[in-house]
Amino acid sequence: MTRPQPRAARLCSRVGCRHLATKTLTYIYADSTAVLGPLATFSEPHAYDLCDQHSLRMSAPVGWTVIKPEPDAVPAGPSSDDLMAIADAVREAGARESSSASEISGIEIPPLELGRRGHLRAIPN
Repeated sequence: MTRPQPRAARLCSRVGCRHLATKTLTYIYADSTAVLGPLATFSEPHAYDLCDQHSLRMSAPVGWTVIKPEPDAVPAGPSSDDLMAIADAVREAGARESSSASEISGIEIPPLELGRRGHLRAIPN
């Protein structure tokens, strides 16, 4: 069985509307729920593709729940905890390298600090 190929652009399912679809509306009848999400990859027979205008004006039957997941407005990036974990890992790796170098040479040389900014230090080789 071959899957239908997605078309480059689909039109709104509303009668007479010639705008491009941007959202897909599906109903979950058992839960009395309507879900309006991003445009589905493939056109489904029991789903409705809606343009921006019709997706804003969409309503569900009385007593039904409408779920409209919103995409994150702020792009997700590393948190301050992630950055601190990276800095700690770099610091630990540097401490292991300096201790193994002093063990090989047999001479205890205290690390020289060039400068300190916040929690990071620059250590010469």
